[in-house]
Amino acid sequence: MAVRPIVEMGAPVLRARAEPVADPGSPAIRTLAEDMVETMLEAPGVGLAAPQVGVGVRLIVYRVPSRRRLTGEPPGPVDPVIVVNPRITVVDATEQVGREGCLSIPGLVGEVPRAARITLTGLDLDGRPLTRDARGFHARVIQHEVDHLDGVLYIDRMRDLRSLAFERVLIQMAAHRAAPAATQTGT
Repeated sequence: MAVRPIVEMGAPVLRARAEPVADPGSPAIRTLAEDMVETMLEAPGVGLAAPQVGVGVRLIVYRVPSRRRLTGEPPGPVDPVIVVNPRITVVDATEQVGREGCLSIPGLVGEVPRAARITLTGLDLDGRPLTRDARGFHARVIQHEVDHLDGVLYIDRMRDLRSLAFERVLIQMAAHRAAPAATQTGT
């Protein structure tokens, strides 16, 4: 396994439709999947699509750390999931707007509408069918990664680019709001 360089916005591979994987169990696909998991964990990220490491095939990896789940959401997979030729079916099209970032657009985040509930289908590395029902953050991660396979970046889905911000600025603003007000002493 190896950490691969993450391709950043502007690279043509991020705007092209990825090709289906013919043989999920091939050594090249297995190596790519293992490298993607290692790259995602090292970044650190919660998802990665093959085009983000410069390979135009329909392969994603993702995970849902418990700290990222929203209150009331069912748990998602904490360990990395590898999906070959993923497809999404929208189960509940109710839009949920949430903040997203992307390893291929480092440092920026924005508000993105996504379907509330989806079903993910695809294959595992042994060519067996894989199905996952996902809601909330879990569904958001999957939709984000599958978008990469179609040449779509989260900024394309944003309705209002005014919500686009540097993550470090938002963190600084939140820290400032949380800091106790200075007390004044009079003489």
